[in-house]
Amino acid sequence: MSTPDTWRKSSYSGGGEGNACVEISNRHTRVAIRDSKAPDKSTLSFPATTFTAFINAVKTDRSRMTARPT
Repeated sequence: MSTPDTWRKSSYSGGGEGNACVEISNRHTRVAIRDSKAPDKSTLSFPATTFTAFINAVKTDRSRMTARPT
């Protein structure tokens, strides 16, 4: 996979220069991920459907952890 042109950082990036996170880039049917502290190093690439399922699972787990008992 060639290196995508447009990278997007999480809005949850750490303080300082805001580079303590991962960046993602959508490229056709795949999503690429890289370490924002080492953008010239390797990237990981996943099918877009797999990445979407992963993000949805993370969101579901996060909402379960923050839900308060009634």
